[in-house]
Amino acid sequence: MKTITVIGLLMLIIGTIGAVDTESYQFIDHLLSLSGPGLPEVFEDGVIFTASASYRRVGIAFAHEGFAKVYWFRKLIIPNDNLTPEAERKKQDLYVDSGILFHVYTLPDHTQELEYRLIIDGLWTTDPGNPVSRLDPSGLLYSVVSIPVLHKPPSTFDAPPGSLSFIYNGDPGETVTVAGTFNGWDPFMYTLQEKKPGYYSLILPLPPGTYQYVFFHRGQRILDPYNPNRVYTKDGKTASIAVIR
Repeated sequence: MKTITVIGLLMLIIGTIGAVDTESYQFIDHLLSLSGPGLPEVFEDGVIFTASASYRRVGIAFAHEGFAKVYWFRKLIIPNDNLTPEAERKKQDLYVDSGILFHVYTLPDHTQELEYRLIIDGLWTTDPGNPVSRLDPSGLLYSVVSIPVLHKPPSTFDAPPGSLSFIYNGDPGETVTVAGTFNGWDPFMYTLQEKKPGYYSLILPLPPGTYQYVFFHRGQRILDPYNPNRVYTKDGKTASIAVIR
């Protein structure tokens, strides 16, 4: 039942958001953890704006876009924790309204703050959940959200075209290898090089395709901490997965 619920939520939520990596379970879990509308929240590479579902309709527009485009909030649907056995059997009432309207806005590059206004039930206004505002020279009041400096972590995909970059951080002087569907899961073929104490890396050229892989360190299988995309292998184990196009 939990798997069905998660898949359903992915289908419901992903369709409402643009370039933010909503396919990560971390993002979905974070949305589902919201207890109510409140301050805008920077999460991953987007900002989550929320409002009360008691409003009929809520939209948001941004100063850097000249307020020319309105993004409409959607209802946040959550699993029904009070599902009856009969409803579960019939797959009815699986989700309920959380009472939250939300919109996730993908952060533009090099953004330090966002100035914005809401449209609530047809009226332009500042964000009632955000006490930070600014008055411009024309007398228009904006809501403002500051964007912290985001330190981009290493990524498996930060590599030349046609290759993957495998990165592992640990104790210095260790042996770390990577294995996957690209080498028949041989744990000894590819060894990461220690570029500096405790920092191991390997760039591996590969043809286009989908690859499952894991690190091996001290005899243990370790998922790639810099790649959130994971799958279950045929033998029931978990592996990281990456695509080269």
